[in-house]
Amino acid sequence: MRDPRYDILFEPMAIGPLTAKNRFYQVPHCNGGGYRDPSAAAAMRGVKAEGGWGVIFTEQTEMHPTSEITPFIELRLWEDKDIPMLRKMARAMKIHGALAGIQLAYSGINGPNMYTKEVPLAPTALPIRTFTNDPVQARAMDKNDIRNLRRWFVTAAKRCKAAEFDLICLYGAHGFGIFQHFLSRATNQRSDEYGGSLENRSRFAREVISDMRDAVGDTMALTLRVSLDETIGDLGFSNAEVRDFIEMNRDLPDLWDLAQGTWEDCSGPSRFKEEAAQEQLVRGIRELTEKPVVGVGRFTSPDVMVRMIRSGTLDFIGCARPSIADPFLPKKVEEGRIEDIRECIGCNICITGDMTQGMGRCTQNPTWMEEWRRGWHPEKIAARGESENVLVIGSGPAGLEAARALSMRGYDVAVAEAREAFGGRVARERHLPGLSAWGRVVDYRLYQLGQRPNVQMYQGSELGPDEVLDLGFQNVCIATGSRWRADGVARQHVMPIPTAGRLPVFTPDDIMEGRLPSGRVVVFDDDHYYMGGVMAELLAQKGCQVTLATPSAYVSDWTINTLEQGAIHRRLAAAGVKIVLNTGIAAIGEDGIETCCSYTDARSALPCDALVMVASRQSNDILFHALKARAADWADAGIRSVQLIGDAAAPGPIAWATFAGHRYARELDTGVWQEDWGDQPSFRREITDLAVD
Repeated sequence: MRDPRYDILFEPMAIGPLTAKNRFYQVPHCNGGGYRDPSAAAAMRGVKAEGGWGVIFTEQTEMHPTSEITPFIELRLWEDKDIPMLRKMARAMKIHGALAGIQLAYSGINGPNMYTKEVPLAPTALPIRTFTNDPVQARAMDKNDIRNLRRWFVTAAKRCKAAEFDLICLYGAHGFGIFQHFLSRATNQRSDEYGGSLENRSRFAREVISDMRDAVGDTMALTLRVSLDETIGDLGFSNAEVRDFIEMNRDLPDLWDLAQGTWEDCSGPSRFKEEAAQEQLVRGIRELTEKPVVGVGRFTSPDVMVRMIRSGTLDFIGCARPSIADPFLPKKVEEGRIEDIRECIGCNICITGDMTQGMGRCTQNPTWMEEWRRGWHPEKIAARGESENVLVIGSGPAGLEAARALSMRGYDVAVAEAREAFGGRVARERHLPGLSAWGRVVDYRLYQLGQRPNVQMYQGSELGPDEVLDLGFQNVCIATGSRWRADGVARQHVMPIPTAGRLPVFTPDDIMEGRLPSGRVVVFDDDHYYMGGVMAELLAQKGCQVTLATPSAYVSDWTINTLEQGAIHRRLAAAGVKIVLNTGIAAIGEDGIETCCSYTDARSALPCDALVMVASRQSNDILFHALKARAADWADAGIRSVQLIGDAAAPGPIAWATFAGHRYARELDTGVWQEDWGDQPSFRREITDLAVD
């Protein structure tokens, strides 16, 4: 039964002419599928509808070919041919009673048009602002361009209606939408009636919304997503001016959708942003309008959600990342199953699907974006196959997820962990600066396994091949993880770095196990994800004089894809860490290292007392190969299969490990997981029909 404290979250709420069944509002978010994988995106949104969300939106949908953001893959609504794809999505979103929303985006100063080759249009002629620093500039829109753009919005609105959507969100936040470009003095330097005063800069939004209301009547609701604060000083669209804008146009949209500054500010990871981090920027805005307000803040706690409503701060609880981590979050609150919620850890790995033009992943929810491709449901799984039991060796994210999903299928599962604590790498990494929320990966799975009568957990149980053969399990899943290498083999060096053998060299495993260097320490980062920056931050906290050197042009280069690279650099600089970019290690000496320029190989000496090597990891696969060598003994021991998964097979981010564990559990006894790879993909994909000549 639902806790009465949460009743307020399930009150029906009006949005213009429509009524949402509750206050759970999945705001627009990208997923890496876009126009390339529309059925995958539709199924993903449909699962959220099943999970109880009252309002569900698409990601940004490019509404006209004069503004697109290639190489990023978003939805498109350029012509009537795009309607069936979007209608499929809308119907999936509405089947369980949710309102289906579509976000229309005209990217303006953010649209380089690399695919269409059209000249970008913006309020003012300025260079295009993208993640990729494209050497392209936009042309300033003249009055005819503005009239055309108004007409394009009307045409897009009619297509949205034909696609059976209920709501349209006009994108004017994160610096990505044309409405923000008109509102901000940083991007609107016009001297006509569309520039200058706030009233003039608001004119375009008022005109477009009026045009669209005339086009779709009272059958659809129109929402406007605006930036809470561009955080660039007086030149930008500040929080104070946002409030003036909303008060001046208090009845303009049917709902105000509020999101902070840049995407990096709005969707900052848990290392840098707490839950409800935008509360102070939103507080008081609700008093300026009679229209409902939705805001975001990586809401994972129902108690925080209730506080946001009861305090008058928000009318709807906006979620993107939490709705990915657990599409059934609303239903679990409604059914009184708070402890079963897979809480978002704020790692932002979901965003990398969009940033890399790959496919979305979630560390907590390995079924995300696989609902259609592989037929995976986040809460349902097929019953077990022919065999009855599984021994999972290793209790890191891969092993725990494999055990959880296997137990749901009905297998008898034993988990053997060599260490005294369950959790593998996550159990250690959660104690590093800023990574405490990542412990939820382990906490959730250990709780779920503790509720299953068919699971036995054994810590302090290191197993060799003889013990495994003697235990009598039919299936053996080896998830023994990996260890950081100390020899420097990674990207710059494919062979160990030459060394004099006297300078103390540490790895992240050493640091996490309490073996710390002192004095002058060089952290060498050839991994380029979060670990190098975290090691430097931790050692600076411990009083070391830290230099971070990397062959890359950026600190923690790959975290550009998780929207935290800039924040990492700023934090290290504030901690006194000396940052040396474009620099590798040529050799390790007795009292320091010899560095080399990534481009010229120019050498120099860097004295230090210790070196922390953040290079690559080596799989702990000795047990697997020992068992494979004794395959002739398997039948007598009753063993049907032995599989290597997760970091033990190939080290990667934690999301890769939970995916590997889940996949193993799904595919056991199905004939899919096998040593001899098939001739077809292991998942469905969308195939584009050839056009008729």
